[in-house]
Amino acid sequence: MKKSILALVTWAVLCGAAAAAQNLESVLDSMDRAAANFHTAQCDFVWDQYQKVVDDHDLQKGTMYFRRQGNDVDMAADITSPDKKYVLFTAGMVSYYQPSIDQVTEYNAGKNKADFESFLVLGFGGGGHELAKSYDVTYGGMEQAQGINTAKLVLTPRSQRVRNMFQTITLWIDPARGVSVQQKLDEPSGDYRLTKYSNIQINRKIPGDVFKLKTTGHTKVVKPNG
Repeated sequence: MKKSILALVTWAVLCGAAAAAQNLESVLDSMDRAAANFHTAQCDFVWDQYQKVVDDHDLQKGTMYFRRQGNDVDMAADITSPDKKYVLFTAGMVSYYQPSIDQVTEYNAGKNKADFESFLVLGFGGGGHELAKSYDVTYGGMEQAQGINTAKLVLTPRSQRVRNMFQTITLWIDPARGVSVQQKLDEPSGDYRLTKYSNIQINRKIPGDVFKLKTTGHTKVVKPNG
């Protein structure tokens, strides 16, 4: 009897693992199809930056833009609340503009460009099976996010350098469109950043100047690693 029960449990576990693997493949395939046809994306976002030590949530809102440039994907974030700020990732450079102090801080990704790109543009324009190059990918089942029945993917960075920044990254993928509607980046400290996307528009025309910082003639440029 005990052997029969053990056999049934083993069979159930194996069936569950096989189903999860099949579901994961289905989600990754949908992301591959979306990536093959991806040119641009535009969406509204809410960033929730949580700091565990002080139990504080810093909410920022705005509009985000993505575009494919050859094999790369550029990203621009126009933060409108609570303060006006811009974040731009293009040509391996991350630029952070604060109009209130008229200063741009530039980070040259350099040889770490792939690491920066892997989480700055994650879920928009990247193929599903491409994820396996940088992450161990686990299927977390179907879950409601932003009013959509999404596929939850848990990513563990393969790179120790990235893992020092983000222990795990969770994506909630809309299977129909193959894009992320929610994303959570968990830091080793217990801090996290949760991003919720809405009003997602795929392959609509986006003005080119969106991917340029609107600086002044007096803007100070700071390069911490340059």
